[in-house]
Amino acid sequence: MNHTENVTRYVGNFVDELFRSGLTHAVISPGSRSTPLAMMLCEHKKIKEYVVIDERSAAFFALGIAKKTKKPVAIVCTSGTAAANYMPAIVEARYARVPLIVLTADRPHELRHIGASQTINQVGMYGDFVKIFEEMALPEGSDMMLDYVRQRAGRAYRIAEGPVAGPVHLNFPFREPLVPDFSLDNIWGKRKERFNVLHTGKKRLEPTQLIQLAKVMQEKERGLIVCGPQFDMTLADAVIALSEQLNIPILADPLSQLRAGAHEKDTVITTYDAVLRTEKIRAEFQPDYMIRFGAMPISKNFMFYSTEHRRVPQFVVEEGEEVREPTNDDTQYIIANSVRFCEDMMHYIEAKEDRTWLHKWQVTEQIAKDFLQAEDKTLTEGITARTLATCVPNNSILFTANSMPVRDIDTFFFQTDKNIIVQANRGVSGIDGTIATALGMAAVTKKRVTLFIGDLSFYHDLNSLWMAKHYNIDITIVVINNNGGGIFSFLPQSKEEKHFETLFGTPLHIDFSYAVNMYEGIYSIVEDVDAFIQQYEQSLQMNGLSVIEVQTDRAENVAWHRDIWGKIVQKVEQYVQ
Repeated sequence: MNHTENVTRYVGNFVDELFRSGLTHAVISPGSRSTPLAMMLCEHKKIKEYVVIDERSAAFFALGIAKKTKKPVAIVCTSGTAAANYMPAIVEARYARVPLIVLTADRPHELRHIGASQTINQVGMYGDFVKIFEEMALPEGSDMMLDYVRQRAGRAYRIAEGPVAGPVHLNFPFREPLVPDFSLDNIWGKRKERFNVLHTGKKRLEPTQLIQLAKVMQEKERGLIVCGPQFDMTLADAVIALSEQLNIPILADPLSQLRAGAHEKDTVITTYDAVLRTEKIRAEFQPDYMIRFGAMPISKNFMFYSTEHRRVPQFVVEEGEEVREPTNDDTQYIIANSVRFCEDMMHYIEAKEDRTWLHKWQVTEQIAKDFLQAEDKTLTEGITARTLATCVPNNSILFTANSMPVRDIDTFFFQTDKNIIVQANRGVSGIDGTIATALGMAAVTKKRVTLFIGDLSFYHDLNSLWMAKHYNIDITIVVINNNGGGIFSFLPQSKEEKHFETLFGTPLHIDFSYAVNMYEGIYSIVEDVDAFIQQYEQSLQMNGLSVIEVQTDRAENVAWHRDIWGKIVQKVEQYVQ
């Protein structure tokens, strides 16, 4: 068997096993050394491939596809700095628990560490940010090596998939020549079934453990359920049923998937960030115990609340053993499937009748809403978020950038019966790759996706707009342009006027219309609520890229937010006296 046949059969069996394991999407960046992987993936009729030139954009695009499909997505690049550009998306995938299969091509071992072109040390280059690393053997076509490469493909897919998902990295050394031979027979191998299959079940607690937890919930009245960012769309019904049986509130993060949907929402509280703004209020709402599902909520005020009550029994339900508790609270970790945990707990607790504690939260929810929903035609950042939240259509996705956009969505995205998935890159909460991630989700979604983003995040990922043009992806992007980093105006740095604008405000002074036009998108700028609604609704009927810009003032935005928060706090403090 000659070299080309070895490469073809080796990589063909690898790709086929990925497909048999469940792979349906791959994102490839151009390069020479990755030719065997790229061409074999492209040749496979049942794997949808996207080609994205910039590796950073490509990786975030794949992240978006994986977020939507909840399945591992392969990313392929050549050697050298190409692989280094994957790092930001890999880090996000690791902490957000998104499955990626990272396939980097490399020079063969004899060309490493001697100054060969486009050659760096790629062995373990992503460190602990990947769940596993595998240095693949050089291609061989023997039966033993074809079994080997299939086993590694299945293992990579299985580990990326979870139950706690994340990225995995396989590094492929290739010698030249690199082009596979598609004329060979059986290039995908002879197997008709997966090489290895893992059978797993959902983790659950033992009855004795459930009885102990039920005792805490049964004896105490002021329980609290907290739902942070998570992807499990089946959790809503189970966790709401548990809260209704206990008559306790659920503090639901906008990314928890509890604020929107057909499920009951009587116990769902959305305005806690606006309410829990003073020590007095946080003390008045001291719980007897807390149960948290998913990651820590976005709200910084909830973080203060949790820290101030850290001696209260806190239970964090996780399917994996990695700690997600940034407050260092006195926490008990429950390693179990969240839905199964809720269903099991309900067999061990009796329904409670007292609604006093729940009612208290519901009253403050309405107090906050009275201010947050007050009619205002001025197109502030908050009003833009509120208007957008009401206009997003049923059965669609709202993707929000980090910094101020996600916090305004936290404040202004209330309960709705519409089926809206709200997503963001909250693994490490960076601003990079936001457009690419939203486009990845949109690429595998039948309905138009909406992205809510600030000007810095938009600028940071501008080149990803090429994907919207090239693949004709339907997306509406709402850009809040306050000419800089708006969130810093809320932070202590804003008091240091000497260096604030240079280091933190960072005004861009950019006319984004030229960039949007370059990528053949439809650009508009709006100045009032009615114009925004009209333009947004028009964009939903369009094909391809639509960008709506809302220009705001950072100083006015801070004053507006603080004024409305102050009114809410004053009214809530009057209520709890």
